Amino acid sequence: MEPSSDAVRSLLTSLFPSGLIEDLAHEREVVQRDRKIDVRMLIWTLVLGFAADGEARSIAGYRRSYELATNQSVAASSFYDRFSDQLADLLRDLLDHAVEEVAVPHHVAPAFQRFRDVMVADATVFRLHRLLSEFEATHDDQSGAMLYLVHNITDQSVISTEITDERVHESTLFKTGSWLRGRLFLFDQGFFKYRRFALIDENDGFFVSRLKPDANPVITAELREWRGRAIPLEGKQIHDVVGDLSRQYIDVEVEAEFKRGPYNGTQSLDTKTFRVVGVCNEDADDYHLYITNLPREEFRPDEIGLLYRARWEVELLFRELKSQYELTSFETGKAHIVRIQILAALLTLVVSRAILRTVCDHTDQPVAGVPKERWAATFRSAAQLILHELAAVYSYPPPDLEAFLTQEALNQPASRQTLIREVSNGLSGGLTA
Repeated sequence: MEPSSDAVRSLLTSLFPSGLIEDLAHEREVVQRDRKIDVRMLIWTLVLGFAADGEARSIAGYRRSYELATNQSVAASSFYDRFSDQLADLLRDLLDHAVEEVAVPHHVAPAFQRFRDVMVADATVFRLHRLLSEFEATHDDQSGAMLYLVHNITDQSVISTEITDERVHESTLFKTGSWLRGRLFLFDQGFFKYRRFALIDENDGFFVSRLKPDANPVITAELREWRGRAIPLEGKQIHDVVGDLSRQYIDVEVEAEFKRGPYNGTQSLDTKTFRVVGVCNEDADDYHLYITNLPREEFRPDEIGLLYRARWEVELLFRELKSQYELTSFETGKAHIVRIQILAALLTLVVSRAILRTVCDHTDQPVAGVPKERWAATFRSAAQLILHELAAVYSYPPPDLEAFLTQEALNQPASRQTLIREVSNGLSGGLTA
């Protein structure tokens, strides 16, 4: 059974209820006394307007989307004034609400049911106006915002986000603690740290990471026996022997030395036993090496390599943000507007994924089976229609297209003359002289 328009409207109004938006807006002092702008429709205009094609991404474009949806005229200056640090804080509050309340588990494969969730932590950088000093870059005369997130690939949700400047190392944003329990984390080499792996293990979590080329732990035991004159590995360092091997898989136990966190001003040395597996890459005549704490009894080396491929999901998410939602074009020199745009993009993802889950639930299709970028293109096409559906829920009348088009065509600043008007005025002035 296909979902109805009522189901979509009900989903979105329960996702971010009117009372929640209004209460948070009061707390953040986004709502002004004159109440000329409906903060509920402002938020939905940002979220759904961000998904829409074309120039709706500009503040002027957002204003036109808002006016068309609400059938109300708003002064450009009044609308622009709402784009403030307080509005960015409100969007962050709504995103935090979504992180805590919205996600519904949708396991992508039976093998993943072994874990509470399968997570990927990663970051991407957006190039900004070079004079935006609030977002320092790694190169002079540039600026860049970094979006760090933890992506839950089992239910296609984003559970943690940070917006910082480019100079912050993304791995410092990953927090350890009891929330790691039962979850599997897939890391690229940017997050490689023995102490981090030890803390995940000690909090009853799981991890798989690519082994860094400069990490060379000592092999303490082989977890698989080989017939014939196999090269003995015990007591050797992994990178010292891997080039001499020709077996299809490597499966060994290693001991890694690392420093614990500082305590009373000192850092103590410690060791931890991990598992390193290697999967032969025949095309390059080498091995893909992974370090993990997944037990040998449950996961073969080839299965660990296959699990790690799921990390690419976060790269697809970043590509969706940058290609489908065009989160690469920042034509502003104001830091709070950059934050508003990035947070609006993340809320757009939340709404998009929530609608996708509803569609899949009504058709008994797995969420994981839907190509996300194709879905994003579909969602973008419908975003403006969804905004008008929500306006109807809030009792706004259908748009008066004639009045809207007339206002936009005729109500232009005197300073913005058309080319033909400039030429005409110039000629008139010359003839008069």
